[in-house]
Amino acid sequence: MKIVDCDYFVVGSGMSGLLTVLHLSKSGKVVLVTKAKLADCNTNCAQGGICCVADPKDNFEAHAIDTEIAGAGLCDGDVVRKMVSEAPAGIKDLIDCGVKFNRKEDGSWDLGREGGHSMRRIFHAGDITGEKCEAAMIRSLRKHSDIDIREGTTVIDLIITSRIGYSGTGRCVGAYVLDVETSEIYAIRAPHTILATGGCGKVYLYTCNPDTATGDGIALAWRAGAKIANMEFFQFHPTCLYHPKAKRFLISEAVRGEGAVLVDANGKPFMHRYDSRESLAPRDIVARAIDSEMKRTGAQCCFLDIRKKGRTFLQRRFPNIYKKCLEFGIDMAKDLIPIVPAAHYCCGGVKTTIDGETNVPGLSVVGEAACTGLHGANRLASNSLLEAMVMARFISRRLSKNKEKQLKKVKIPTWKTGRAVAPDEAVLVSHMWDEIRRLMWDYVGIVRSNKRLARARHRIATLRREIREYYFSYLVTPDTLELRNLAVCAELIIKSAQKRTESRGLHYTLDYPNKKKYARETILPGFSSK
Repeated sequence: MKIVDCDYFVVGSGMSGLLTVLHLSKSGKVVLVTKAKLADCNTNCAQGGICCVADPKDNFEAHAIDTEIAGAGLCDGDVVRKMVSEAPAGIKDLIDCGVKFNRKEDGSWDLGREGGHSMRRIFHAGDITGEKCEAAMIRSLRKHSDIDIREGTTVIDLIITSRIGYSGTGRCVGAYVLDVETSEIYAIRAPHTILATGGCGKVYLYTCNPDTATGDGIALAWRAGAKIANMEFFQFHPTCLYHPKAKRFLISEAVRGEGAVLVDANGKPFMHRYDSRESLAPRDIVARAIDSEMKRTGAQCCFLDIRKKGRTFLQRRFPNIYKKCLEFGIDMAKDLIPIVPAAHYCCGGVKTTIDGETNVPGLSVVGEAACTGLHGANRLASNSLLEAMVMARFISRRLSKNKEKQLKKVKIPTWKTGRAVAPDEAVLVSHMWDEIRRLMWDYVGIVRSNKRLARARHRIATLRREIREYYFSYLVTPDTLELRNLAVCAELIIKSAQKRTESRGLHYTLDYPNKKKYARETILPGFSSK
C-alpha cells in the first residue's frame, strides 16, 4: 500500500482549510485533500460577509457583547474576545490573497449590518463574498508548487496508534484515503492532522448547504475518540428562497440588514409579535417565528419585502441575489420574495481549544467542524467566516511552534478489504440517506419534543446498524462513506438534544420551554474501540 508522508495533513478546502494550508506551508510540507473540487465547499456559498470591527464608532467589546447575546449565555467570553480582536489581521490575510472588499466612494469600507449586530461591521464583496474569497485563496494556493493538492480524495478513517498495535495513549498519525477516480486506497502519514471539513447541513431534508456538507470531519474525529460538544445547536437560516426550481439558494441576512421586512402573504409584518428587534432579531428567533407563522396560517412560506429600496440600490448592493431571483420570475424591486427556513450551520462540533487542539494527540480541527466556544447556543451572523480565518491563524501559530519530525517509524497496516464485494444495489444507500434526512427534519428540526427525539433515537440506532453491516459487506465508495458519516452526525445531534432539558438558543423543545439559570455545555465522549 502506498504511503504519503508530510508534516501537515489538512482535510478540507473551505476558508479554514485553505488559510491553514497557506500559513503552515511556511513551516513544512503540507498535503491538502478534498473530496471534490477545491471550490466545492460552504465558504463558496457564503453571501453576507465577514465580521470585523472597522468603524471608529465601533469596538471589539461591542462585537463581543453582540456575539454573547446571540449565543444565549453559552459562549466562552475569553474565546470570543480573542477571536474578534484577531479579525483585522484575518481580513488582512484575505486582502493579501487578493480579495477586494467593497468600499464607499470616499475610499472607506462599505460595511454591512446583519441580524443581532448593533453596528455595521460586515466586510463584503458584493453579495458573493464567499465565492470571491474562495477564488482568491485558490489562486494564492496554486502559486505554491510545494503544496501537495489532492482533489477527489475522500478520507475513510483516521489512523490511531493504539488501534494499530502501539501501546500508550492513542495518537493520530494520519488517515486512510480513497482516490475517487481510481478507487485506490492508500495512507497519508503525518504528525499533525487538521480537519477543516465544514458542517453537516445535509443531515436535514431542507438545507442551503452544498452536497459535500455531510459532517465527515465530525464523524471521523468522533470515531478516533475525540469529544463532541453542543451538537444540539443547529442553526436554521430563516430565509432560503422558496421556489420549486430553486435548490438551496439563500437570501442573505444582509438583505434584512439593508431594510427588508418579514411579512405574510398579505404583505403584513409579523416579527413585532415575537421580538422587539423585529426583522433584525437573531436567526434562531426569526426562524422559529417564521415556522410558527407557517404552522399558524397553514402557509407554505413567508416573504421578504425590500421593494422600498428601489431597483438601482438592489442591483448595486445585491447583484447576484437580484439576478437569481429574476431567473425564477421574482423582481425584488416590485415583488415579495418567498422564503422558508433551512438547515444552515452547525454551532457544535469537535470540542477544541481556540487554536484547534482536541483531546486526541496529533489531531486538530478548525472551522465549522470545531466547537471552540465562540458561537455558544447560536451563531451571530457572519461570525462563521471570521472564525475560519482567525482559527487558521491560531492553529498555524501553535503547530509551527510545535514542530515534530515525520512519523516514518510508525508502521501503518495495509488497508484490508476482507470479504467485501462490489456494491450491487445503490438504492439501499440512497434510501437510507433519504430516511435519515427526513426523520431529522420531522423529529429534530426547529421545534422538538421528548417524544420526537425518542422516535428519532430509536430509528437512527437501527439505521446505523444497517449501515455498519452494509459498510463491512461491500467495498467502500464515496456514497457509502458519506452515508456512514451522516448517520453518526445525526445520532450525535439527537443524543445531545436529549441531554439538554431546557430551551436555549437554537435548541427549542416543547417539553422544556424555559431556559435554565446556568448555561452548561453538552459533551459527548468519543467512540472507544475498547
